[in-house]
Amino acid sequence: MDKYMAKHKAKRPTRDEFELEELGNQLTEAKNEEMLVSLSVWGESDPVVGRIVDLVARTRVVHVERHGAVTKVPFLDIMKVNSAQ
Repeated sequence: MDKYMAKHKAKRPTRDEFELEELGNQLTEAKNEEMLVSLSVWGESDPVVGRIVDLVARTRVVHVERHGAVTKVPFLDIMKVNSAQ
């Protein structure tokens, strides 16, 4: 049963270039403004909350810091950016 589920795991929703560009702009603005954000992440039930401390273009990973701990979130897994302030 587990092997079956792994092969038929739900796929991440696809988004067009405009949506991805808008998401990138929101993340860049949040980083530059040092905003507290809540990121809805595909496959995760709880949002990732914190301040964006790094956007790594080469690996396409967003680093979010909260209470001294850094969470690394793949850019394509981010579904939505909200202000948490």
